[in-house]
Amino acid sequence: MDSFLKPSDSLNTKRQNAVIISETVLASGALLGLNQLWYADYPKSDFHFINDNSEWLQMDKLGHSFSSYHLGRVGAEALNWSGVSKKKQLVYGAGLGFIFLNAVEVFDGLSSEWGASTGDIIANASGTALYVSQELIWKEQRITPKFSFHTTEYADQRPAVLGSSFTEQILKDYNGQTYWLSINLYSFSKDSKIPKWLNLALGYGGDGMVTGNKENYAQNSVLNVQRFRQFYLSLDVDLTKIKTKSHFLKTIFSVVNTVKIPAPTIEIRQFNGIKWHLIYF
Repeated sequence: MDSFLKPSDSLNTKRQNAVIISETVLASGALLGLNQLWYADYPKSDFHFINDNSEWLQMDKLGHSFSSYHLGRVGAEALNWSGVSKKKQLVYGAGLGFIFLNAVEVFDGLSSEWGASTGDIIANASGTALYVSQELIWKEQRITPKFSFHTTEYADQRPAVLGSSFTEQILKDYNGQTYWLSINLYSFSKDSKIPKWLNLALGYGGDGMVTGNKENYAQNSVLNVQRFRQFYLSLDVDLTKIKTKSHFLKTIFSVVNTVKIPAPTIEIRQFNGIKWHLIYF
């Protein structure tokens, strides 16, 4: 297993073909499944755009950027495993998230229930750009988008919108989501005695959202609470900076490194001052 996961030193055509075929099959299957599960029950329309930039306190846009970054990262790392050149990793691998998520935007644009979003497309591009720019400038990822989630009271009030199960709530309940930029401190000061795995994390979240925007929210009497933004400062761990010779562990660390490690956190609320968390997730 460990030798199989070790990246090839030169181009391995069999691995490259396996990566291309696997990504094509998985992406096509995901899009076909999404079309059947999400869009099939709604009428089609001519392709159109909507402006949803004010909805959900922009939490959905951060989700797009996060997803684009990590899908692109996985695409680039898969090509690196097959020995493809760095240039091709960035051109063909890192663009995977942008291409896939914009294909979903096409589905949105052809559905009368939704519409393609310029804001979503920009967010998709920002996630890809964050990965590619760091590889070009530093040849490493010093700033990593991460995600954390906790359940909230709002999902029980509107399960159809915010999720009726824990799995659905992770995807739909923006009140419980937090998106982070996890910054590796040692990477910016390599002569220091800072542990190589120690990160400083800056987070963003929102609360009081039972509908997407303020207008619908004002008409909704499910909960009479105020919407507000949340900003976080915390510590984190960059698992990819933990030394190990095991390529199996390196793979596991790469996957888990998308999630923010629970840690003491300072929360700054938009209207309610500062709140301290001994452990926040």
